[in-house]
Amino acid sequence: MTRIVLSFPAPPEWMSRFKETYPQVDFVVAENGAKVQDLIADADALFGGVSSEELRAAKKLRWIQSPGAGVEWLWGVPEIVGTDIQVTNTRGAHAETIAEHTFFLLLALTRQVRTVLDYQARREWDAWKFRDTLRGIRGLTMGIVGFGNIGRAIAERANAFGLKLLAVDAHPGAPAHGVAEVWPLERFDEMCAQSDVLVTAVPITPRTRGMIGAKQIGLMKDRGYVLAMSRGGIVDEAALVDALKSGKLAGAGLDVQATEPMKDDDPLWTAPNTIVTPHVSGASELTTNLMWNFLYENVGRFLKGEPLTNLVDKKLGY
Repeated sequence: MTRIVLSFPAPPEWMSRFKETYPQVDFVVAENGAKVQDLIADADALFGGVSSEELRAAKKLRWIQSPGAGVEWLWGVPEIVGTDIQVTNTRGAHAETIAEHTFFLLLALTRQVRTVLDYQARREWDAWKFRDTLRGIRGLTMGIVGFGNIGRAIAERANAFGLKLLAVDAHPGAPAHGVAEVWPLERFDEMCAQSDVLVTAVPITPRTRGMIGAKQIGLMKDRGYVLAMSRGGIVDEAALVDALKSGKLAGAGLDVQATEPMKDDDPLWTAPNTIVTPHVSGASELTTNLMWNFLYENVGRFLKGEPLTNLVDKKLGY
């Protein structure tokens, strides 16, 4: 019998579907304090990520399905590159809600939602307070860092809002949704110089870590916005805070941070005009169902020996 370890439980309706469709599979859930390392020895596949210790304990492992699009855990397990273990991710499942969250952050900043709610809490009605400070986003230039599924979903919405669009990607593909051309990463600084809004939609790799630093923020148009949506560590947070304090940036929205959970003394908590959300931009019922469906479909492919969907290049890390 094929054994697949789930690093966390599936919703009951999905677990029932798995067992009904694939009776030849023993689905083992790491719950109630159980560790993946204790269950993985005779597993054929894993839904989750692995550490070096867990990989060494796996004697039969042939496939790892990551529950997320990001598979940065690969950088901590370099020995997996030389194995025959296939790694897949849920690329595409999170794109729609992350794109929606991107505009929640941008509009909350430009329409001063926090200040408006403070006024509401005080039962204070003062239209004149906002007439000269609220900002429209039509005509602003948005630079999208990474033009995969998430970047394209952001561009689709940005185009509808009337933003001008630029994008860079490590592997430039076809343009879409108002992006006339996807530039290589070598033109990233050029894109920053034209951007009012800079959005991260790129995986965390040695090449992308810290790529938005003081230089890139300094190149941006004055009173711009930085939105961190993919992974923490891509934006130099110290440089970001400095730019917010100096007024170079009008605001920032971060769903991801370099340290998660953030520490009590993290300067991002009190940085001017900054909205921090706890890595939830991809969370929704839509995303959850798409994520489990990726596993459901790939289990069928795995059992039949067919090519798996969303294969990850283990050397590149995405």
